[in-house]
Amino acid sequence: MTPMRRTLIPCLTALLLLGGCDWFRGSPTLREPIQTGPSQVDLERQQDQLTQATDLADEGDYDTALIVLHDILKDDPTSTPAYLGIGDIYLQKKDYRRAEPAYGRAARLEPRNYDAQFGHAVVLQMLGRLVEAVKAYHRALTIEPESSEANRNLAITYLQMDEPNHAIVFAEKAVEVDPSDGVAWVNLGASYERVERWGDAADAYVSASERMEPTPELMSNLMNMLVRQKRYREVVNIADTIQKFRDDANALERKGWALFRLGEYDASDRAYRAAVAIDPQEWQAFNGIGVTALNRWLLSDRTDTESWNEAQASFRASLRINRDQDKVVRLMLDYGMSR
Repeated sequence: MTPMRRTLIPCLTALLLLGGCDWFRGSPTLREPIQTGPSQVDLERQQDQLTQATDLADEGDYDTALIVLHDILKDDPTSTPAYLGIGDIYLQKKDYRRAEPAYGRAARLEPRNYDAQFGHAVVLQMLGRLVEAVKAYHRALTIEPESSEANRNLAITYLQMDEPNHAIVFAEKAVEVDPSDGVAWVNLGASYERVERWGDAADAYVSASERMEPTPELMSNLMNMLVRQKRYREVVNIADTIQKFRDDANALERKGWALFRLGEYDASDRAYRAAVAIDPQEWQAFNGIGVTALNRWLLSDRTDTESWNEAQASFRASLRINRDQDKVVRLMLDYGMSR
């Protein structure tokens, strides 16, 4: 029988991390039944039913596949492959509440079945039952300690639990096991980021970008790490890369910030203006326009009143969007700009 291979791709929207949907790529399968009770005839019939269920599920006829799998359980209520097949289908349908008892039953029937433990861990994680998910991932790793997917998912779970130091251990193991896995490198970068290891996080994101199709989210994470390290020219380059994917006001604001610190004031001003053209609510970019205008006024020995007026107008625009900016208020007061 050709086993059912299911691509499990739930998305962790709670992480910010990167917008991708490849965090949980598992492959629970319909295993060959390991039974001592049923006769050979029963086993052959069950084998045929499992093959039928697999074919139906592969064709997208989940409802009929579920009927076949439940028929197996009527004759053999201890069929681990049937429970795994049911869990697979409900997971594919993102019906995690129905998937959980099926995987849980399979895991209890065969505690040393990796697919059962891994599948159970995934649905527990998706249900927000994180402590139980951690235990299930650990059980999966006792069976297959070199599993990249289990190490990777366990790292994510620890990040969800705000335990980045634990996450790092398993994120590092995941990339050690499979250095070609770009998603594993993303997880490692996110883990380093949470403990403020900015340089290591940037290196991990670079490694991810070399191993997977770059996304705006991945590039944004890398850019933020470069900002932390004040690697200004690299920030500019990454911001330009992000614009190839989409118009991104935040990336342009960061580009303006980096260019200003490189002393490229005109280019900085253009980047800030491009940011507010994309998003008029990008208050940081209005601050950038204000700072570059104020800088022009200072460089003119305070004679360029047009720049001074523009600085004041830009700071006011920023404060209308976000009033909680004490530094901007103090700056305006220092330069005689009424709020």
